[in-house]
Amino acid sequence: MTTTRDTVARRAPDIGTARRWSMLGASTLAQAAAAVMVHGPAFLIPVLHARLGLSLAEAGLVAAAPTVGVMLALVAWGLVSDLRGERFVLVSGLALTTLAGVASTLTDRLPLLVLTLLLAGASAASTNAASGRVVVGWFPAGRRGLAMGVRQMAQPVGVGVAALSMAVVADRHGVQAALWVPTVACGLATVVVALVVVDPPRPEVAAGIAPNPYRRDGYLARIHGVSVLLVVPQFLVWTFALVWLVQDRHWSAAGAGSVVAASQLAGAVGRIAAGHLSDVVGSRMRPLRWVAAAAGATMALLGLAAGAGWAVAVALMVLATVLTVADNGLAFTAVAERAGPFWSGRALGIQNTAQFLAASAVPPLAGLAVAAFGYPATFALGALFALAALPLVPVAAERELS
Repeated sequence: MTTTRDTVARRAPDIGTARRWSMLGASTLAQAAAAVMVHGPAFLIPVLHARLGLSLAEAGLVAAAPTVGVMLALVAWGLVSDLRGERFVLVSGLALTTLAGVASTLTDRLPLLVLTLLLAGASAASTNAASGRVVVGWFPAGRRGLAMGVRQMAQPVGVGVAALSMAVVADRHGVQAALWVPTVACGLATVVVALVVVDPPRPEVAAGIAPNPYRRDGYLARIHGVSVLLVVPQFLVWTFALVWLVQDRHWSAAGAGSVVAASQLAGAVGRIAAGHLSDVVGSRMRPLRWVAAAAGATMALLGLAAGAGWAVAVALMVLATVLTVADNGLAFTAVAERAGPFWSGRALGIQNTAQFLAASAVPPLAGLAVAAFGYPATFALGALFALAALPLVPVAAERELS
């Protein structure tokens, strides 16, 4: 295994602006393909529930399988990224994701489907820390928020692609056919990353040992806490928006999938806007607090409108989708900047592990809440998590961007 000292000595060649943006594009594609694999199974819930006879909680557990896999593997992939480099992690992880995806298409047995989706998620976790480090490593601080916003748009775009394609394919041809969508996407991303991505340079450190940023202060831990709280309304909307439209609003699967896909694309644009705003104001934490407040208010209004049967509820669902994803890029960039090049892989792994731990619990628990209290009350409950994040945002402890 490559040692920390060997990693310190590694240097990347000078690159031009075009190559830098092409690597951003490749990293974004890698993250988007992984997002289709990890979040796509959520859009199989209507078929799993209506045709296979699973309860909403059971179907939510199936949808959560790749998320659990991601959660279990994130820190390990982050460590490998710190030691071996981002390109190695991206290529090997995406290749393994593709293989696990192929395996998932070859079984119609529920335990094996859950297992293969778990392995696919564990492999796809490679993209979370490594693709983010590629962006942070190649872009200066004054452009990093925008660049990370572009990279972070990959997740809602991937979810949008999954909503638009997997729900319809599963409805018409079955679950196994739908799983070819993320499998092919990850295979294509593997090739692109192998051709384009170069490891970013790293500075020298004294004696080849980088200090642990978690021992410095509680800044990183507070960001992790904020992200965990904000991921609850995010995954609540992601997982159940389509089912809510089909069951409560009586939409077709194709129509509901189109709206969810459009809202995810809007969320992607929102991430770019939030990242650019953070560059302009010179802060990641102030915009993060603004997003948390807006997300909490919107989720509360969504619960009210859904309960009253108002038509504006659909528009509020779209707005909630946009706002509940806008925080990710801000938190992700802030963690990578504070952790530094020798700890960013592990810090981003911890960041995402905490998020996915919460995210993996949302589908089954929210399914139980919907069954017991209905969609409106469950949406309103999501608002409480966003509002609880407000006092945790470490605005005062943030340093000037450099």
